[in-house]
Amino acid sequence: MEVFKHFKEFKMDVLREVGNIGAGNAATALSRLLNKPVDMAVPKVQLLPFEEISEKVGGAEQVVIAVFLRVEGEAPGNLFFIMSPEAAKSLLNRLVGIRRDTDGMFNELEQSALCEIGNILAGSYLSSLADFTKLGMSPTVPALAMDMAGAILSYGLLQFGQMGDDALLIDTTFLEGDHEVEGQFFLIPDPDSFAKIFKSLGVPIDHD
Repeated sequence: MEVFKHFKEFKMDVLREVGNIGAGNAATALSRLLNKPVDMAVPKVQLLPFEEISEKVGGAEQVVIAVFLRVEGEAPGNLFFIMSPEAAKSLLNRLVGIRRDTDGMFNELEQSALCEIGNILAGSYLSSLADFTKLGMSPTVPALAMDMAGAILSYGLLQFGQMGDDALLIDTTFLEGDHEVEGQFFLIPDPDSFAKIFKSLGVPIDHD
């Protein structure tokens, strides 16, 4: 099933609004957590095939940091927040205040901070999507990995047992002054879940 044939451009505005509200809620939650202002750019939102996710983050062999979890509820699926190690380091330095002088693996405190940021983003975006669709969706406890993008996606496939054919991409950019830290947020609904989401937004899905 190719979802793109069924999704009208005006309906993409709904998903953009999901991204905007989710980003705003995430910025507010992070500001409270860190006790400092957190700004996020207006996110770019698009639908893309699952196999293009690796290309979006630099290729299957590109080493990335990924926070991943399972989405449970009425429209289950999988979720990944992916960023480069350099972006993760910058995020920790500028946003969290953790000064990182070494390269390589992130320590336990750094991993915990990245997981919590991913968790807040997931909760904010899913809550926004749930409000629009009136479907119940909630994230499981997140896990964090640093590996090649292709390996992380393959591991997610093994871990969760199934993966949908299409993904909702929300480009997420944190702002501090003139500095930007970028990451990509991928929601990959299970095959049946995309139909539920589309139906809730008023888009009929053919099963030809």
